[in-house]
Amino acid sequence: MSALLSLEFSGTIRARRSSVTDALADTDGMTAWGRAHARELGLGPAFTATGELRDEVVELRQAVRALFARAVAPAPASSADSGRLPAFDVSLRLVNATASAVPLTPRLDWPPDGPPVARFVPAGPAAESARIRAVLAASAIELLAGPEREQLRACPAPSCVLYFVKEHPRQEWCSVGCGNRARAARHYRQHRAH
Repeated sequence: MSALLSLEFSGTIRARRSSVTDALADTDGMTAWGRAHARELGLGPAFTATGELRDEVVELRQAVRALFARAVAPAPASSADSGRLPAFDVSLRLVNATASAVPLTPRLDWPPDGPPVARFVPAGPAAESARIRAVLAASAIELLAGPEREQLRACPAPSCVLYFVKEHPRQEWCSVGCGNRARAARHYRQHRAH
């Protein structure tokens, strides 16, 4: 399982010029995101999200973002939703309960034209929503309990709402684009003050 799946999951909330957008705002968005991550989530190409599944996944995402906010403290959390996140203890219980609702087991896939790949799949039958959420919760647990947690950051660039794992000592932002925007904003503030 990839701990980075949880970063992509939390990043379904994104900043756009003057507002925040949500890739999971409706069932079409949830369907598109699920299909884009079908391999990791164990979904078929015909996956279609229901309103209930979307609501349950969004609730889990908010809990994961609350745990990420705690992990980056005392640094500031993402500005996207830090004021609307559920309480830490509620979030922790939800993520743990979601992950344990569907036990996952490793499975080896070995395509004829490629190297073997390990995937985590439900150990037994499970409803689609529970299975998807268990994979996402387990990914967040893997990130938060692993060495990457020490490098987890909320991007400080103006308007950015993403969390990222710092990959090298000088990395300050989630992307080059955010770094450029932050430097431009700093330059503008400095020159405007004079």
